[in-house]
Amino acid sequence: MSNDSTRAPFPGHPGAARRVSDLLPAFPWDKLEPYKKTALAHPGGLCDFSVGTPVDPVPEVIQKALAAHTDTPGYPTVWGPLELREAIAGWLHRRVGAGIGPQAVLPTVGSKELVAWLPTQLGLGPGDQVAYPRLAYPTYEVGARLCGAEPVEYDSVDELDGSRVRLIWVNSPSNPTGRVLDADELRRAVAWAREHRALLVSDECYLELGWEADPVSVLHPEVCGADHEGLLAVHSLSKRSNLAGYRASFVAGDPVVVRELLEVRKHGGMIVPAPVQAATVAALADDAHVAEQRERYAARRSALRAALEAYGFRIEHSEASLYLWATQDRPCWETVAELSRLGILVAPGDFYGPAGERFVRVAFTATDERVAAAVERLTAAS
Repeated sequence: MSNDSTRAPFPGHPGAARRVSDLLPAFPWDKLEPYKKTALAHPGGLCDFSVGTPVDPVPEVIQKALAAHTDTPGYPTVWGPLELREAIAGWLHRRVGAGIGPQAVLPTVGSKELVAWLPTQLGLGPGDQVAYPRLAYPTYEVGARLCGAEPVEYDSVDELDGSRVRLIWVNSPSNPTGRVLDADELRRAVAWAREHRALLVSDECYLELGWEADPVSVLHPEVCGADHEGLLAVHSLSKRSNLAGYRASFVAGDPVVVRELLEVRKHGGMIVPAPVQAATVAALADDAHVAEQRERYAARRSALRAALEAYGFRIEHSEASLYLWATQDRPCWETVAELSRLGILVAPGDFYGPAGERFVRVAFTATDERVAAAVERLTAAS
């Protein structure tokens, strides 16, 4: 094989004229590995509250639905069967008060892929701006960079340039802070987006996990006036149903935008597997397993919050979602290091933007046994 150094490198190789990875920030979780090694070395083992991945069993009703549909040799469709779309629309009506039909919903292969690729699939690019909260899930920025648009942080939508912003993300309940936007705040965001003809996309993946507040959907009539034009809502079954491994999620809202996404995603083959589609129908039809999981999370949240506060942390926001937004009023990496020596791993707040540099995010998705171990260690060190 020739090693002629004058030949152009293959796409994706070092030295290529353009690599997509060059457009992206460093993958944040890689920076946490040294602290994970420290925590793993603790005699009592690792208490991992960093990523927030579900650890409890997939509810039996969902497992049975998946198993009953494993003999599906043919291709499923991107849009899914009418039964699936009616289940999504029915859940949105029952649980979040949205009057919506099956023509305005679309299953997706996990919510993260939608967040990352939505600006590209909608045709955004150089010259456009994608806006997201100053403290935010990092994939909002990634989605902007992948299509060549400019990522823009905001505290209030009134700060934004209405002539350039094409897509606005809102996230309530928030990851990482657990903050909930009330109906008035959402109404103002909707009004601004509509005035400036920007698409507003609401990431509502934690909507059923409110503790000290009742989260409301952007699709609720009190927010949008029963008109979904220019609005999308993103939902996931990962947390409320322990289905992170299934990649079960959906987007709903403006039927014109949903139809455009459907056409693009059909060409890209972005298809939820047929057994997962069937499992999604079962998951959305059953509220009992959600209530049971909420009880587990509520107990873990209460135990961890009390132990963290006794240790010297202040908890801000955190009225919903699966996280405690905690601070010792010092740089987040110092806190990460200190807790790792107790065998406890948390996420540094600057993963979610510079505004989080003095906070850590503590996910209460670990098992009861691991939560109890962490509480014991924090209490002993207090």
